[in-house]
Amino acid sequence: MNTTSQFETQTKSLIDDLKSVCANYGLGNDGNEFKIITQVFLYKFLNDKFVHEVKQIDASIAAADDWEKAFRALSTDDREMLSMQMSESTATIHPDQLISSLFDRQNEPKFADILDNTLIDIAKNNSDIFSVITEGGEKIVLFENISKYVTDKRDDFCKAIINKLVNFSFENIFHEKFDFYATIFEYLISDYNSNSGGKYAEYFTPHAVAKIMARCLVQGEVSNATIYDPSAGSGTLLMNLAHEIGEDKCTVYSQDISQKSSNLLRLNLILNDLVHSIPNIVKGNTILDPYHKDKNGRLQEFDYIVSNPPFKLDFSDYVADLDSKENHERFFAGMPNVPKAKKEGMAIYPLFVQHIMYSLSTKGKAAIVVPTGFITAQSGIERKIREQMVERKMLAGVVSMPSNIFATTGTNVSILFLDKLNQGDVILIDASNLGTTVKEGKNQKTILSATEEDKIINTFNSKTAVDDFSVVVSYDEIKAKNYSLSAGQYFEVKIEYTDITAAEFESKMQSFTTNLEALFSESKTLENEIQSNLKGLKYV
Repeated sequence: MNTTSQFETQTKSLIDDLKSVCANYGLGNDGNEFKIITQVFLYKFLNDKFVHEVKQIDASIAAADDWEKAFRALSTDDREMLSMQMSESTATIHPDQLISSLFDRQNEPKFADILDNTLIDIAKNNSDIFSVITEGGEKIVLFENISKYVTDKRDDFCKAIINKLVNFSFENIFHEKFDFYATIFEYLISDYNSNSGGKYAEYFTPHAVAKIMARCLVQGEVSNATIYDPSAGSGTLLMNLAHEIGEDKCTVYSQDISQKSSNLLRLNLILNDLVHSIPNIVKGNTILDPYHKDKNGRLQEFDYIVSNPPFKLDFSDYVADLDSKENHERFFAGMPNVPKAKKEGMAIYPLFVQHIMYSLSTKGKAAIVVPTGFITAQSGIERKIREQMVERKMLAGVVSMPSNIFATTGTNVSILFLDKLNQGDVILIDASNLGTTVKEGKNQKTILSATEEDKIINTFNSKTAVDDFSVVVSYDEIKAKNYSLSAGQYFEVKIEYTDITAAEFESKMQSFTTNLEALFSESKTLENEIQSNLKGLKYV
């Protein structure tokens, strides 16, 4: 087993151990378990990263027989100097806040309070770097009391947690990159990303979709880029995009109405060396109250935007609140209809699509997951949006994905690609026939192979027409087709011809004539029999 595989196995084992502790104290697979697991895992990760940095900076501490004793022996000024040399992605931790210190104190009275206070103090001391903010300006800090969710034996619960954290260290894997941590993150929240997890299922966009979006958006070297997701969830799309650009070459911005999503995204940023972007992570309602604005109060514009927005949501109570001059510009195609019977069935995604179009910089690119019905709707807000994409010459392409690419929904989806600099042709891809269907829980899910993913990406980036798969069309051709973005409507209807000799033609025609004569003869016989039978019928 190689080093990476070994650490991946150990990390997953740690997660399993923490979940087992929660189950033993009556917190199995509920929202409180989720809060505890993610916070404890983050504490462990930040603790080990701090220790790793201390040893990297101070060779004498790294060489000491007892590194912690050597670290404690430093004066306050020396420790502060050490902290100043650390990377901004490393949390500052006092010696008494180390996991090893808590392990040594686990038999003290009220140990649960000791652990809780330690976490709260770490959060407070690092709030400027690690806090997510709300649209109202409040800070959501790293940690909260974790023992409050346990009704009995709080001290024993906290002891059990600490004892699981000392058997394994992250120190040797901080050099690992995106793929390792993406796998760990997915495993960390896997129990909360299923049907039984309820709303947790919204957090995860399949990696195939995220990979296709990132690699079709980013071509060539990019630097100093701003990347944004107005409905970020746990950040899968942003992480893939940041990785494709380079984590040190971009700054992440996001907004999401869910505090749980924002906390998960923060964890994802920490794991993927994007701590510098945490101050830009906002918990709030993007449609009603977009947070990110420039110094003049206008909505900030971004170089890259990715989004898998909610398709349907009851937004009916807020439609009237969007009646302002700025919102009329932002939502140029208007508001979705509010269904009379079932408000939660209100199509909310067209508002996100318009918001994204409005938020693109002059060189901006975007990739948006939409229901496939959007690309062919012949009336209403969807049609108006597509018209503007074509009229403004900002449509780059569309990829229609296989059905069930999302296991949690039966809705067919397409990926919409925008590019403010695209003045040329548009690539339309029908990938609906790709993939292999597998069972995931009670649902069917379509899995794309790496080869199939590459076929989509390479075809898109090269703008290549492939029979029954892709077509390259002009903006004028799209107008002529009533702004339809379905590749299938542009495929040529092919009639196959077979060369035959005159003698073969004569033989075929003679065969057709003979068959017809036989059929006509049989028809005449049947006609005579029917007439004869009719004459024999009598009324009784």
